Order: sequence, then C-alpha cells, then structure tokens
Amino acid sequence: MSGLVVSNLTMVAGGLAIVAGAGLSAHAGEITGLVGPNGAGKSTLLSGALGLRPTASGAVRFCGSDLLAMPRRQRAQIAAYVEQAANTEDRLTVADVVGLGRMPFQSVWQDVGAQATDAAIVAQALDDVGLGALAQRLYTSLSGGERQRVHLARALAQQPQLLVLDEPTSHLDIHAQIEVLDLLKRSANAGATVLIALHDLNLAMRYCDRLAVMQSGKVVAEGTPDAVLTAELLDRVYGVTARRIEDPQTGAPVIVYDGVARG
Repeated sequence: MSGLVVSNLTMVAGGLAIVAGAGLSAHAGEITGLVGPNGAGKSTLLSGALGLRPTASGAVRFCGSDLLAMPRRQRAQIAAYVEQAANTEDRLTVADVVGLGRMPFQSVWQDVGAQATDAAIVAQALDDVGLGALAQRLYTSLSGGERQRVHLARALAQQPQLLVLDEPTSHLDIHAQIEVLDLLKRSANAGATVLIALHDLNLAMRYCDRLAVMQSGKVVAEGTPDAVLTAELLDRVYGVTARRIEDPQTGAPVIVYDGVARG
C-alpha cells in the first residue's frame, strides 16, 4: 500500500499500556485525522509510529518499508513531525530553526550549490506559512502561534513524503487555522501522506479524507468522516449528545453539540 500502516502498536509507560494494540492506515494523497478525547493516546501513538518513543510491540510500515527499523537519518528523509509544543531558548533566528529541517540531507562538506538550494527551500517554506518577513527575527521573540507555524515550516523544509502533525492548530486563531489546513490539503494533493491529530471535529470533517478515532489507547473506529462521526460514536467516545446538520450555504455536514450526555 502507498502510505502509512500502523499495526497492533502497543506502548507502555509506568507499567500501563498507554497505546494498546492500536492500528490505522493513512493513504498517500490524503489527510487522515486522528481524533479522540484528551488522554486517549493520540500524541503517544504519533510519536511511537515515528520511532520517537519506544514501542512494546507492533509494526509501522510506510510504502511497504519498516519505518521503525530504518536508521534515524533515513527516517528523517522520509517523515517530518510537528509536535504540540516545541521550543528552544537558543538564540536562533526563524530561518535557523526552519533550516533544521534540511539537516537529514546535508553532508559534512556542503558545497555552495547545496547551501543555496537549502536556503531557497527554507525561504519557500517560510513563505508557505506566511512568515517570510520574519526570517531574521529571533525565534524566542515570536508568539505561540507564530512559533507553531515556524515548526510547520521546518517540517515542510524536509520535503517529506510522510507529514505527521500533533494538534498543529492548537495555538492559532481561526484565520491561521484555515490557512494551515489549506496548506496541508495542498501537500496531500501533491502526493504526501498527511496524518494529523485534531480536537476540532468540524475542522476534521471539513479537511480530512479519513478519520481514526482513539479511546483509552485503542483505535475504536476508522473510515470516512461521514461514516465515523455519528451521534452514537460521539455519545460513546466523547460523552456528548450531538447531531449533524447541513450547512445551508454549502450543504456540507456540520456537528452541533447539544450538551453532555447523561448516563
């Protein structure tokens, strides 16, 4: 299969299975959303699937290759990760931070041509996230939302085949959220495999081609947003009563929350 396949992944911390036999598929050319309540194990699964945290069992394959068995540098040439909160107190410029995305491709002796290519890729990534004018600003001077976009630009600078993001819209206003998700949709349309953890189910329904729903460390549902985000699942997984209506202008489905479910 062209894309990511996570099979029977288990991750243990403090003697407890934080992720317990979880599996999901993310197809090339699509955005796959990972959703679920707080504490469901979404962040743990994403980091484990990229070999950033130890796994107790299971397999992760990308386009048929064992992702976890790859040397770290080779994996970084394929996959990029944007975590929820990544900060540094080092006196790096915005361009320096984004340039870290080029490190997996750099040799000890970088010639002038390669340096120019890397600089052009960094500049394009910053333009893509709307931060080209801030390239020489100190990273530590930025707002939380700007820092989040810098890390997205760093991931884009890796030119990844697999782009994994953990709540990349969490510090952004609605305008920036839409810009980022539109950018991820363009990346998927260009052939990338995009796997993204989201809390906003209406954004997930609008932008994701497929969803995987986590609850208590397991993937309990997987499929198209229309098939997955039913009133019954929202009650069972999130403990809320909700219904889907059609947007009167576009006809697209929208989730309306009526309240907390009473068991």
